Amino acid sequence: MALLTWNDKYSVGVRSLDNQHIGLFNALNELHAAMSKGQGQSMTGPLLARLLKYTHDHFAAEEAMMAAASYPELPPHRAKHRELTQQVMDFAARYESGEIAVNVDLLNFLRDWLTTHIQQEDRAYSPWLQEHGVS
Repeated sequence: MALLTWNDKYSVGVRSLDNQHIGLFNALNELHAAMSKGQGQSMTGPLLARLLKYTHDHFAAEEAMMAAASYPELPPHRAKHRELTQQVMDFAARYESGEIAVNVDLLNFLRDWLTTHIQQEDRAYSPWLQEHGVS
């Protein structure tokens, strides 16, 4: 059973960004499935590497769209992205130091952050981007 299932309540109305969000849902579901099979520790390293790449690529794309549309709330949104990136880097450091509990903590943190961030922060920019021709 998937930890997160994509549906329209997560859509920000911009197909490329929705597809990137779906990619993160899939990564979390892979970790959840691995943990349920007792393979979470072996999946955490690759997942963290994937998440760090995701944060860089996705946030850059999202911020570029917001900048092109002159989204007035870009600076605080960018700050939230930097905060998440730092938190993922902190999880990576915990993982590399051998902390076993990082798997469950990471899974719960990302599930909660992702659903809250998409449904609140990202959905806030959706009307602005759509009004400015981004879809």
